[in-house]
Amino acid sequence: MLSPDFPFSYDHYLEDPHGLGGVPESARGTEVAVIGAGAAGLVAAFELMKMGLKPVIYEAGSIGGRLKTERFDAAPQVAADLGGMRFPTSGRAFYHYVDKLGLETRPFPNPLSDATPSTVIDLKGEPIWARTADDLPEFYREMAEGWKSALQQDAQLHAVQDAIRARDVDTLKRLWNDLVERLDDQSFYGFLAGSDAFRQLSHEHLETFGQVGFGTGGWDTDFTNSILEVLRVVFTDADDNHRSIVGGAQRLPVELWHHTPEDLVHWPKGTSLASLHGGAPRGAVTGIHRGQRADLPAGGISITEKWGRTREFAAAVVTCQSWLLSSRIDTDEALFTPSMWRAIEKSHYMLSSKTFVLVDRPFWRDTDPETGQPVMSMTLTDRLPRATYLLDEGGDEGPASILLSYTWNDDALKWLALDASERTRLMLHSLHKIYPNIDIGAHIIGEPLTVSWEADPNFMGAFKNNLPGHYRYQEMLFGHFVQNGFPEHQRGLFLAGDDISFTAGWAEGAVTTALNAVWGVVHHLGGASHPQNPGPGDMWSHLAPIRLS
Repeated sequence: MLSPDFPFSYDHYLEDPHGLGGVPESARGTEVAVIGAGAAGLVAAFELMKMGLKPVIYEAGSIGGRLKTERFDAAPQVAADLGGMRFPTSGRAFYHYVDKLGLETRPFPNPLSDATPSTVIDLKGEPIWARTADDLPEFYREMAEGWKSALQQDAQLHAVQDAIRARDVDTLKRLWNDLVERLDDQSFYGFLAGSDAFRQLSHEHLETFGQVGFGTGGWDTDFTNSILEVLRVVFTDADDNHRSIVGGAQRLPVELWHHTPEDLVHWPKGTSLASLHGGAPRGAVTGIHRGQRADLPAGGISITEKWGRTREFAAAVVTCQSWLLSSRIDTDEALFTPSMWRAIEKSHYMLSSKTFVLVDRPFWRDTDPETGQPVMSMTLTDRLPRATYLLDEGGDEGPASILLSYTWNDDALKWLALDASERTRLMLHSLHKIYPNIDIGAHIIGEPLTVSWEADPNFMGAFKNNLPGHYRYQEMLFGHFVQNGFPEHQRGLFLAGDDISFTAGWAEGAVTTALNAVWGVVHHLGGASHPQNPGPGDMWSHLAPIRLS
């Protein structure tokens, strides 16, 4: 996922034996606040700890953020990933930490992927069964070819991907900057409908593409978003070759919290984030203000917890969703320029809903005697569930789970007022229309698990996805970690998290912006990168995203 906006090789940066840099000896032990214990917060805190700083993590809920895994009461060994659940192998900065922690992964059963025994596409009441894309009717191949042609003719797909694979950053920036200037005001739907490739097809091709999409499933809920958001996903292969973390995605931040690195500075061997915090992070943050300490630059950053405790820090990394800075956290307006506040307020978050059920066994492996096909398949449909995934632990017997429904935006909003049982009842009703010969409910054990991310006050949405014309806001948010030209009273507070990145919705963006914030903190405290391993801020003048007029 070498970002075409800022093509810095974070994987090489992490793997370099010289490390990520360091702070002066006099700064070791300095406390740095980290707000949010999701992937971005834990990565930032982990790397700051390794350099000899003392991260102080604040968390309103549980460690993990949107890498949230819940377990069924009846079978705790079965994990349900309510947040991030599939991670493209091109996200190499993310997998750096997966590998460091020794986490096991397995292929995720996306539609028509090698990990999926079969897929059913049910549109307009007509189910089509397939193992691979080659099993689909000619109509679907025409649709897929139209999409590929549109990408090549109107977005130079092959040239951009060749530059990414070669890490030819000069060519990549030239190609991408042209696309940004040309397409920033274009929606995904507008790009498709205006392409020569789709003009030669029918409206039904375009409609079906929205329902079925590519890689991860239907994309019509993205139709109103900027085409640049979709191009980033396609160019970096983020829509393909997904894997899940065995035991649940939350294992990554939780195990990073407990991990004891070997290459520690200042702290004794065996130190972990957990041990630095006495086993638990601080509580929810309700205030961020400029501090008053004379021994800290500009007075430092003052952090107030929900029940009134206030502490002042030399710097702070804020990884919560940016909307919370105006809606849930009393944040000093002077910490950001009016333009930055506008960028924060213009963030557009996707709504998202998931509902899981526990079943007694992976019954979908049974064969239907009438058709010779599996009795149930991974399903894409225009009915209420939209997407249904069959998830097992790899065995033929014992409990497994079904992600009955995975929906976005308007489709997710339809579920918001319903509880888990009502959601499940309606989903089973829809799926029975597709699979009339199987009683799914007869296999369900216990209570379902469900989430609507927009209803969670600590998140207010699943993840950011920019609308047309929002590039300027994203460029401003992403580049905030380079603070050399800032007035002193706006320095020391660093934003991170996937909504600050250009690849929102992917854990890779959380990791890379966390590394940006680490670089910012180090330089704020008088430190530097190793000369032989320049960091993202050191390469800023060469790789910075284009700034539109």
